[in-house]
Amino acid sequence: MPVHLRAPGAAFLIALLPATALAQAPVATLPDLTVIGRAPGSLTVPSVEQQRKQVELTPAAARFVEAEEFRNRRAFTLRDVLAETPGVFVQDRYGQELRLSVRGSGIARGFHLRGVELLQDGIPVNLADGSGDFYQIDPLALRSVSVFPGANALAYGASTLGGAINFVTPTAQTAEAANILRAEAGVWGSWRLSGQVSRMFGDADALANFSHFSTDGWRRHSRGSYDQFNGNAGYRISDNVETRFYVGIYDTRQLLPGALTLSQALNTPRMASAAALAGNQARNVQSQRFANRTTVRLEAGQIDVDSWVIHKSLYHPIFQVIDQDGLTWGVAPRWTSGFLVGGLRNDLVVGGRYFAGSNDALQYVNNRGSRGAQTASGVQRATNYEAYLENRLWVLPDVALVAGAKALRNERDYENRLTNQQYSRIYDGFNPKLGLLWQPRPEVQVFGNVSRSQDVPDFSDQLQTVNNRPVWVPMQAQRAWTMEVGTRGRTDRGGWDLTLFRSNLRGQLLQFTVDPSIPANTFNAGTTVNQGVEFAGRYDLWQGLLTAADRLTLGQVWTYNDFRFRADRQYGDNRIAGLPPHVLRTTLTYAQPERFFLRPNLDWVPQGAWADYANTLRANSYVKLGLEAGVTVGPGVSVFLDARNLTNKRYVSDLSTITNASQVSTAVFYPGEGRSIYLGTRIAF
Repeated sequence: MPVHLRAPGAAFLIALLPATALAQAPVATLPDLTVIGRAPGSLTVPSVEQQRKQVELTPAAARFVEAEEFRNRRAFTLRDVLAETPGVFVQDRYGQELRLSVRGSGIARGFHLRGVELLQDGIPVNLADGSGDFYQIDPLALRSVSVFPGANALAYGASTLGGAINFVTPTAQTAEAANILRAEAGVWGSWRLSGQVSRMFGDADALANFSHFSTDGWRRHSRGSYDQFNGNAGYRISDNVETRFYVGIYDTRQLLPGALTLSQALNTPRMASAAALAGNQARNVQSQRFANRTTVRLEAGQIDVDSWVIHKSLYHPIFQVIDQDGLTWGVAPRWTSGFLVGGLRNDLVVGGRYFAGSNDALQYVNNRGSRGAQTASGVQRATNYEAYLENRLWVLPDVALVAGAKALRNERDYENRLTNQQYSRIYDGFNPKLGLLWQPRPEVQVFGNVSRSQDVPDFSDQLQTVNNRPVWVPMQAQRAWTMEVGTRGRTDRGGWDLTLFRSNLRGQLLQFTVDPSIPANTFNAGTTVNQGVEFAGRYDLWQGLLTAADRLTLGQVWTYNDFRFRADRQYGDNRIAGLPPHVLRTTLTYAQPERFFLRPNLDWVPQGAWADYANTLRANSYVKLGLEAGVTVGPGVSVFLDARNLTNKRYVSDLSTITNASQVSTAVFYPGEGRSIYLGTRIAF
């Protein structure tokens, strides 16, 4: 950007001239000098340090995870990425299939994703109806992750109960190195190769990342293969304009082992269910994602315009063969600015989103994984119009008042082509937010806010299976008021992150399984309460033990979930099934930076999750021990070991929810993996 040097400011340049030259030269007033330069870095993607600062300045519970934290361990699923993030419940099932819940979002959803928006580089990954998958998020293609629970994600346009998680991929300007190679292998025939290359070409830059993972699976009939490509290319059009294109290509082939009874999960956990074997159940997904962000910096602020297209093809033999092909597209302009209001500092974000999609949904009789007679043919269409703003006014140098709101209109339409019936529903909403931030020191924050969220049912909620046919059920939207208070900060020896929250919900979207092979049905509960505690802390017990820079660090993460019905006609004040009340993770790390680290870890679930809303059947409690270690063997070259469940504890990793264990099938449990060891190496140059 232009830099102006006026005559008095040019005295420094004159001072550099030899004294003899000054004595001979007449004194003159220099004219204005304009030096044309360019601000370093990227306009579309800030540096990792800038990303961290943006999250830490969020006046609410928001967490930042840098890829360095999971670089030297097995990072295959989002569980590996978010295991030490409080308030985020992630449990593996098989392959990359898992349950992701934030503050009870999708608490009873036993498949896919609902209630949390996944963003990649700030651009939505979810489909237009709000549902989502995890297969396009490759942990080895990430530079950082930001977690914004609930309405704390308003600045990104999200206002669901779970909020949003933004997965940021590297660019050539933020990549650790121009070339990165990684290889790893472990038990059950698991191996993975990954490579990343990035280059800068003057005003342009480009990066490509590819990973292949293959495994025979711990359980029978759980073999999987994953190919994931992520790339981006940016071009600096001028000092104040930059555009960046993203492309993602993903191919997933995963056999499904099915759910078991609790006894089977604990006594014969490696078996597959009879239904999974008989139907050769699988989930095969091919998807492609294309996106663009164009950024323009003005004197009045910054404008970002995002656009995206996602194509997804699903072949999913379960109780029937689900065969779908869909397209999602959208555009989202966003303006951010900082200015003075009556002499007070003010930060403003204003944005809008339009995104829509259409999905051809076919079903067939499952003949051992092949299509039989057709049983369903429909078209699912979703259209969304959203506008939002968030304003932060610093009423004192260390106190900010935060206010915001989002208005939305979501349209859902379904056409049954076999019966020529059409169904539709429109969901309107207005979700405000009000909060206060106190920052007594730059590294310490205290905050509190109240906000309203709204979750619109997706097509898995609205199209429920009755007599092996999809039936339209006009579900209501889930609404909640959430209050939270918390504090976070850091010292020379550690840091903390503590938040207490309470959500009062109406019409909470809950699921119950009728048959383990059939997607769960959904109902709107009456009044429910989700409340809990999110805590993460670390402290250096010792520094400089053997060398000047080494340290021994204790880390603790605790998530407390207290989710209940309130005077429900059928379930009274029972706990809502699906999630355990306490989830704890403890780590003890000895590290000599740039040389090696050794980190034992402990995962503890003191009480298993209830499986039924009647609160008669629950999963077991468990303690798991693990060990991680890494050694730097040369410049840019490291090797690592990741050993898990060292005592070979048998436990339930995840489950689907049912109404009453005495009345329906209880084959809803997914056993956690046994003892496992993975070795890997990483080369950056």
